[in-house]
Amino acid sequence: MSELAREFEQAVAESRQLPERPDNATLLKIYALFKQGSEGDATGKRPGFGDMIGRAKFDAWAGLKGTAKEEAMRQYIALIRELKG
Repeated sequence: MSELAREFEQAVAESRQLPERPDNATLLKIYALFKQGSEGDATGKRPGFGDMIGRAKFDAWAGLKGTAKEEAMRQYIALIRELKG
C-alpha cells in the first residue's frame, strides 16, 4: 500500500471523529472526494427526483469527473485535516 493510500485510509477513519458535524455542502464535498479517491469517476444512473439526497451525492461526485484518484485522495486528506482544526 502506498503512503498516499495509507494517509487516505487514516483520513477516512479520522472523518468519523471530527470535533463537530460539517455543514451539508462540506459533507457533500467529503463524500464526493471519498468516492472519487476510492472509485474514480461516477458510474451508474443518477437517482431520480424521489431520492434528493442520493441525487445530491451523485451530482457532487459527478462534478469531480476527470479528477485523478490520487488528486482526490490528496484533497480529501487536506479537507479532513482542515476540519480537525
